Amino acid sequence: MSRSIGLAHIIRHDDGTSSGVWGIYEIRSAFQPIFAFHDGKLSVTAFEGLVRPFRDGGPQSPGSFFSTCPAADRLHIETLTRTLHLLNAGACLPAHASIFVNFDPSVFVDRTIAETALREMRLVLHEAGIDPRRVVCEVTEQRSASEETLYQFIEALRASGFRIAVDDYGADDSDINRIKDFRPDIVKFDAHWITQLMDSTAGFALLTTMVRSFEEQGIRTVFEGIEESWQLELAEKAGASMVQGFVLARPELAPTSFRMFDQAAAAPMADPAAVSSAAPTPVAPSGSRPVRVFGRRGAA
Repeated sequence: MSRSIGLAHIIRHDDGTSSGVWGIYEIRSAFQPIFAFHDGKLSVTAFEGLVRPFRDGGPQSPGSFFSTCPAADRLHIETLTRTLHLLNAGACLPAHASIFVNFDPSVFVDRTIAETALREMRLVLHEAGIDPRRVVCEVTEQRSASEETLYQFIEALRASGFRIAVDDYGADDSDINRIKDFRPDIVKFDAHWITQLMDSTAGFALLTTMVRSFEEQGIRTVFEGIEESWQLELAEKAGASMVQGFVLARPELAPTSFRMFDQAAAAPMADPAAVSSAAPTPVAPSGSRPVRVFGRRGAA
C-alpha cells in the first residue's frame, strides 16, 4: 500500500488501534454513539469520529490544537484525522454501525485535492476492512474555496457508495442553499440552534416543520448536543430520526467499549437511517421513565 499523507503520520499499537503524530502533538480518536428512534426506544446506529489531541501526555482541547495549526497544514491534518478515525473504527467499533467523519469544505480548493482525498479514503477503507456504504461524509459549516470542486467531490463520494451529511445545519454557511446544492442523505442540526428553537412554542413548531420537510424529501435528521432529558423528549416529538449527546453517551477514546453493541446486531447496516436492534434503550416521552446513560461523564 502506498504511503498517503495520513498513513505517513500514523503509529500502530499492540491493541490494534492507531494514533497520529503531528509536531509536538499526539492525535487520538474518540467516538461518540449516535442513536436512532424506533417505537419509543433508542438503539445505536452510528458513531462520529472526534479528534482528541495530547501534548506531553496531557489532553488538549481540539480548539486550541487547531488554532495553532497553520492554514497551509489544514489539508494534511484533516487527512490524518480522517485516516485515524477510519482505521480505529475498523479496529474497535461494531461491524454493523455507520461511521461519521468530517470534511472541511475550505480545504478543497482544486480538483486534484478532491481526487487525492477520494483515492486515499479508498485505500484506508480497504486496510480497515470497512465498506464505503458504512461511511457518512459530514460536510462541515465552513465556506468552500471552490464550490464547483466541492460539488464534484461530493458527487464522486456518492458514486463510490459513501453517504453525504450536512453538518451544523443552521450555523454559518450550513443553510438551506447547501441542502439544495448537496442533496444530502442526512442533515445534522446545530446543537446551539436547536436548543434555542426548543425554548419557545413557535421555535419548536418551526423545528418540527423543518424536520418533516426533510423527511418528506427522504433526508434523515440528527439532533446534536442533546444534554438533558427534556431535549431528548422534544427531539422525539419533533420527529428527529437520530440523536447524539451527553445525556445518552459520552465519547470514548479508542479502543472503546462499544464492541458490546455488536452482540445484538441482527445484520450489517449500511444505511445510518436504518435502525439497529442492538442495545435498545427506553426513551422517557413523559419524563416518567429514566433514560439510561452510556459511558461515564468523566470520559474524554
